[in-house]
Amino acid sequence: MPFSLDALSLLLGGLAFAALLLAGLWGPRAWRTWRRRRIWQQPFPAAWRSILRRRMPMLRRLPPDLQLQLKRHMQVFLAEKPFIGCNGLKVNEEMRVLVAAQACLLILNRPSEYFPNLSQVLLYPSAYWVDRREGDGSGVQHERREARSGESWVQGQVILSWPDVLAGAADPGDGQNLVIHEFAHQLDQERGRATGAPFLGHRSRYARWAQVMNGEFHQLRQQLARGEETLLSPYAATEPAEFFAVASEVFFEQPRAMAERHAALYGELARYYAVDPLAWT
Repeated sequence: MPFSLDALSLLLGGLAFAALLLAGLWGPRAWRTWRRRRIWQQPFPAAWRSILRRRMPMLRRLPPDLQLQLKRHMQVFLAEKPFIGCNGLKVNEEMRVLVAAQACLLILNRPSEYFPNLSQVLLYPSAYWVDRREGDGSGVQHERREARSGESWVQGQVILSWPDVLAGAADPGDGQNLVIHEFAHQLDQERGRATGAPFLGHRSRYARWAQVMNGEFHQLRQQLARGEETLLSPYAATEPAEFFAVASEVFFEQPRAMAERHAALYGELARYYAVDPLAWT
């Protein structure tokens, strides 16, 4: 006998109540884990697969186990993180999929809470303008406008220019990837302001990390002062947090060059990210 509307409403209400009851009994963390496992069991949408084939050639480099892991992470990311279009941009499925795929490269092979501080991703149709206040050294503050392609805020937003997202996915070998850069900042910001030293899991790892990162950071500054060509862009020399984000871009996109020219830096990033992109090339 078919369900009446009243019976169906009661059934759905009972299921919702049961879900809330389980969440209360288990606690938020256990409930989240259970829900994510349910998401992992869902088939990966064919439309998403088609987008990745067309737009993200890096995916073909990954071994099959990492491809599967990346797709599962994407499913959770897209189920949990809202996207907002800015300046008239209408967010579509391709935009969401390409951001998620590039962001989730950073959490392969690692226990992850899926960028726990991230509350939303803001997408712009192009570079956008921000107003900044800067002192001139004499105590006088000046306002100036500057164009940006992306930002990561400790308050929980990642802001991205869609053309730069698309370009980062299209060329996996130029060492420039906006999504990797900004989501590296999100990892760095998990415990507060970005410092270039993300959470490493154990106190004993920080001494080696600081030694390598500080040494490479100052070496880069010296090379730039001498006018030498560098693998990492000059922006990496502005501060340690930017050094970590830029180095992350190069680690994933130009692993052979980094391993040859900056072996210690490559080793630290390989340990942190728990992957070896050199093996993918």
